[in-house]
Amino acid sequence: MALIRKEIRICMGSSCFSRGNRHTLHLLQKYLTDHQLERDVILKGNHCFNECSKGPILKIDTRVYEEVNKDNIIEILEQELGDL
Repeated sequence: MALIRKEIRICMGSSCFSRGNRHTLHLLQKYLTDHQLERDVILKGNHCFNECSKGPILKIDTRVYEEVNKDNIIEILEQELGDL
């Protein structure tokens, strides 16, 4: 059975970073570690998605999440990564 890896890109542009993605990044890393998903998920920083007014932005594979914050990141990760 082939391993299916997810790719997560988190915006590290100045707007998203200052609006919370710095904290979201820490929660995301902790979630991956706690659920032993480091091998199943490729985590990358992205400079900008050019949607600053909708940020903070997080992209998982082809799906873009807007207004990501500490209150909704875990729900997003469970929805996207729960079956890995």
